[in-house]
Amino acid sequence: MTDMRILAVDTATEACSAAVLTPEGTASRYLELDRGHSERILGMVDAVLGEARLALADLDAVAFGRGPGAFTGARLAASIAQGLAFGAGLRVVPISDLRALAQRALDAAPAAQSIVVCADARMKEVYWACYRRGAGGLAEPCGEDERVGAPETVSLPGEMTPPVHGVGRGFLAYPQLAARLAGELAALHADLLPRADEVARLAAVELAAGRSVAAEDALPTYLRNDVARPASRD
Repeated sequence: MTDMRILAVDTATEACSAAVLTPEGTASRYLELDRGHSERILGMVDAVLGEARLALADLDAVAFGRGPGAFTGARLAASIAQGLAFGAGLRVVPISDLRALAQRALDAAPAAQSIVVCADARMKEVYWACYRRGAGGLAEPCGEDERVGAPETVSLPGEMTPPVHGVGRGFLAYPQLAARLAGELAALHADLLPRADEVARLAAVELAAGRSVAAEDALPTYLRNDVARPASRD
């Protein structure tokens, strides 16, 4: 259990969530929405801070899911983190939504040693990356950086330790992806989305290692150069 107090927000996908990680545990709120994230996220922040009996000034940092995901959603999370951190004089920890999703899968499946994450990127593409179970059960990158591309471009690096699990709604959006990798995957968690709970947990490790940014440098990650065309959420 960490001795840090970290507020995390995530709005990069259909999931809208906020969490506060403390030495006593995690207070969190989670909803799946087609749209309207901007109307709900600040209320969730107030709720988790209230449950944890903390003010912003009591926190060690603010974390956010930096994407990749919906353009408007990733930008919203960055903006919320920037505003809260700037007003309270806090550092910010950006966390990959793909890594947060891998962490959720690792926590849900203790037997899994490696994870391939495939999130629906719309436009007949997926955001994807591979991770392994590292020290303390934390998701560590395996292979190349996170990428965006057609489902046919997804491949598993040779250094992935079995059993390998797949996670993400890219597997639901493109059934051919699950079919093609079926022989390499021990299990599939296609219904999961990233959450602020895992964003906060990973942020505690990053903050302890000195990897944080000033509020004005907290930026989203899009991967795709053309950010105007994907369906957006607010």
